[in-house]
Amino acid sequence: MKMDVVGYEALRKVQRDELELLELPHAQKMYSGDIFGALHTLLSAPEAHVRGFALLVDDMPRGFFLLKRGLFLPPWADADAVTLHALMIDVEWQGKGLGRRCMLGLPDIVRALWPETRQLMLAVDPENRAAIKLYLGLGWIDDGIACRGRVDYERRMVLAL
Repeated sequence: MKMDVVGYEALRKVQRDELELLELPHAQKMYSGDIFGALHTLLSAPEAHVRGFALLVDDMPRGFFLLKRGLFLPPWADADAVTLHALMIDVEWQGKGLGRRCMLGLPDIVRALWPETRQLMLAVDPENRAAIKLYLGLGWIDDGIACRGRVDYERRMVLAL
């Protein structure tokens, strides 16, 4: 199984069409939204501040995430950060290490795009224990700050670059 993380702009039409079929369980949509909301955000924002990435498995999209900075940072983020949003793995591909693969590649992606960035940040629901365990295992730190999320308060996590 070949896995690659590529920018949305590099996807072929057939890959973009396949990306729109990405499906999440209802409980996950409450927190991360769906692919259509993520693509709307991506396509309506300046490329300098919002970038989208697909996780390809054997050249077909099975996951997606957004990175934001500058004018599109959420109120809870520090000015020198890039924030992670809308990380989603297709329901049929969950539990196969794809989310971990995305997270492992984030520092290199951010350093290549925006070398001045000092930290990555994300907000996660405190009940999403699997995600928190993954983030902590990859060196992210829960900095103790709670921020208002889509549903309730979320924990802010930070990864220094």
